Amino acid sequence: MEQLLEQIKNVNDTANGFIWGTFGIIFLLGTGIVCTIVTKCPQITRFGHIVKNTFGQLFKKDIHKKMDNDPGTLSQFQAVCTGLAAVIGTGNIAGVSTAICLGGPGAVFWMWIAAFFGMVTRYCENVLGVYFRRKNRNKEWSGGVMYYLKDGLGRYPGFKTIGRILAALFCVFTILASFGTGNMAQINKITLNVQSAFFSNVEAPAIAGVSVVNWAIGLALMILGGFIVFGGLKRIAAFSVKVVPITALVYVIGCLIVILSNISVMGDVFSSIFHFAFVPRAAIGGVAGSLLKTIIDGPVKNGCKRGIFSNEAGLGSTVMVHSNSSVKEPVRQGMWGIFEVFVDTIVVCTMTALVVLSSGAIDLKTGFAAAGTNDATLVSTAFSNVFGQPGEWFIAVIMLIFAFTTVVGWSQYGSKVTEYLFGEKIVKYYRLIFVLTIIFGAVLEPSLAWDVSDTFNGLMMIPNLIGILALIPLVAKITKNYRDRRIRKMSISPMLSYDPYLQEKYENEG
Repeated sequence: MEQLLEQIKNVNDTANGFIWGTFGIIFLLGTGIVCTIVTKCPQITRFGHIVKNTFGQLFKKDIHKKMDNDPGTLSQFQAVCTGLAAVIGTGNIAGVSTAICLGGPGAVFWMWIAAFFGMVTRYCENVLGVYFRRKNRNKEWSGGVMYYLKDGLGRYPGFKTIGRILAALFCVFTILASFGTGNMAQINKITLNVQSAFFSNVEAPAIAGVSVVNWAIGLALMILGGFIVFGGLKRIAAFSVKVVPITALVYVIGCLIVILSNISVMGDVFSSIFHFAFVPRAAIGGVAGSLLKTIIDGPVKNGCKRGIFSNEAGLGSTVMVHSNSSVKEPVRQGMWGIFEVFVDTIVVCTMTALVVLSSGAIDLKTGFAAAGTNDATLVSTAFSNVFGQPGEWFIAVIMLIFAFTTVVGWSQYGSKVTEYLFGEKIVKYYRLIFVLTIIFGAVLEPSLAWDVSDTFNGLMMIPNLIGILALIPLVAKITKNYRDRRIRKMSISPMLSYDPYLQEKYENEG
């Protein structure tokens, strides 16, 4: 058995190193660059229009309305909050700390670069998701990577079978990743942080070799998770709308207080970010060989990888929620994708990075972490330096909420791909297994299962990026059509859906 596990570990390490190594980073960033060029860099050239139709719409009633009171849709605000619920998780706190400890301050710069191009990758995902969506038997919208692979890529001559195979593979990878990265790994982080913050001095009895505290946390989260997950997308969205905006705002305010208390070193912090983005840390330079390889293996890889873990741009996950939006214009939901990545990485992750770099745990002259630094608790330590013990409690609660919203968000992803593969009737069984799995995240030690799920998480991006690159001419046409109609005020027919019935219906509704 041990030999078998060792073989699985070796195979997984090889696959993981390939997917999340140079190939994966180049494939992901390359796709983002292509998308940015083809769509004419909307995150810059159309910045004002995007802000007006995202940030500028947050307090308007239309953004909170559903389509014709359709029970199968979400308002645009519900869709983006549910998407943010799934992507704002442990990666925004522990993930950023890990990136800096492994790649140095320069990792933050490459995290920004990944987010800059990831905004347009997410834009393309959302445009395609809304364009190729359809209603299921329960009158709910179904959309996502699997549909634009099957009906988009599959429409090209000779690609029908390839499109269907890639769609099925994406679904399988997503189901497997949902139990690991989207469930047990998040619950495990919650348990460790809650234990450290509130029960570190408690001597609790053990059940089956595991502290009763772990069992209690896992059981509580399983019950709460079951209540939300079995309520379906509507309950997940209602939960996300209430929790995500206020939690993110409170966290950012907390970070700003810590940053202001360390304002005297902010100049050095930003200097180190840009300096170490292109200059390898001294001790690594002599070992790694070439300058380019050292930079790629250090700040580039860690910054891009952790940025991707955080915002999931390119993985094709959140498009399954955005496809349920009440919006009829694919481009409008695409703009919300840009907003989502901006909030997740440019705002929340940057706040974490500034807290970490100003804490004194990272030497801003050498780029290395101080001896004894624990990347898993670095942020809570930085907060406790300012707020005392309550600072550690604050981060534990924030991590709990962020990670738990990720769990319920991923349950929707798994439900949608299960529906695609097996039909709506099987979804309830998937949800049952997903909820029962929550408790295992609290009582099991991090192990090979975590690493394997990380690999499946990365495998999701391969069929998705293939689909995006194949369909980028269509995205360009839809984008140009929108600009001609909405910005240049030209009188032409809109491009709203691949389905002739929906296209005609939307046109008639205006």
